[in-house]
Amino acid sequence: MTDEERLSEPDLALLQLGRRLQADGYRFITPTPLTHERVNQRPGNERSKTLRDVFGWSRPFAPGLISADEQRQLQEAQVLEECDGVLCSRVRWSSLDGLLFAHSQFPTQATDAVFFGPDSYRFAQLIHTHLQQNFTAVHRAVDIGCGAGVGAIVIARARREAQVLAVDINPQALRLSAVNAALAEVANVEVARSDVLQDVPGNFDLIVANPPYMADPSERAYRHGGGALGAGLSLRIVEQALPRLTPGGSLVLYTGVAMVDGRDPFLEALGQWRDSADYGWTYKELDPDVFGEELLTPGYQDVERIAVVALVVTRIGAGIGGIINEQAHEIRH
Repeated sequence: MTDEERLSEPDLALLQLGRRLQADGYRFITPTPLTHERVNQRPGNERSKTLRDVFGWSRPFAPGLISADEQRQLQEAQVLEECDGVLCSRVRWSSLDGLLFAHSQFPTQATDAVFFGPDSYRFAQLIHTHLQQNFTAVHRAVDIGCGAGVGAIVIARARREAQVLAVDINPQALRLSAVNAALAEVANVEVARSDVLQDVPGNFDLIVANPPYMADPSERAYRHGGGALGAGLSLRIVEQALPRLTPGGSLVLYTGVAMVDGRDPFLEALGQWRDSADYGWTYKELDPDVFGEELLTPGYQDVERIAVVALVVTRIGAGIGGIINEQAHEIRH
């Protein structure tokens, strides 16, 4: 059975819509939520005029703006809303690496929202860079908390021989990952429900993750990282992932850190892994200041900035654990 044959009728309709948009040359780069809000608030942007307004900017649209086929596909996909005589799509479509990814409408307020934004682009680039610099064979890989499936699909396209799992606890994320994988025409991606790695067996040559890292008062799954200032899930991923790496296998973790009084609490919490001779690792800030508006949120009163960081940990092969040098433990700020 092919990936497409596994899709439900609503998901097939969503896939057909994605193919139609792709064939029509649709393209949209998704900005941060704050930029999205500011652009939509400009005079004249209250209603959609183009497909990019409908499927990128998530603006309401009048019946007849999109084609009858596109409206039918939205209805069959069960993602069309009607309110006060206008319509709205509950999914957005964003471009990345020549592909289209379906994800949740703006604003992403639902508890099961599937987020896609600037972090997704940086995460994809981090994986690309790792695969270009690391020639270890990838037979089995997993994208933890896959969301729209970006990590899994990037790996699957670059390593066609690999078996790639896309795991999440959110059924909506698994649905959209399956649609996006079918649209990307990658046959080596399998979606599965798992809370981090506890519901999937075996070891992996590559583990990637772009988890939520905010302290969200509403505790929305796509956004709330848990623990102190949102770092809980990222630390749990490190704890579960490292023992599941094959010799020579790597964890590529893209996450955010709330910096407090010049300190990096996430880096400090990694102490036990940094001291292990079984792993070589690098850690660096990719962007020193993101989502500055979140500093007004309760709980962030002592936070100076929120940085996005890349942690790459490689399990050292048997018999060579004692030759790790300082370069393997490189820290870059």
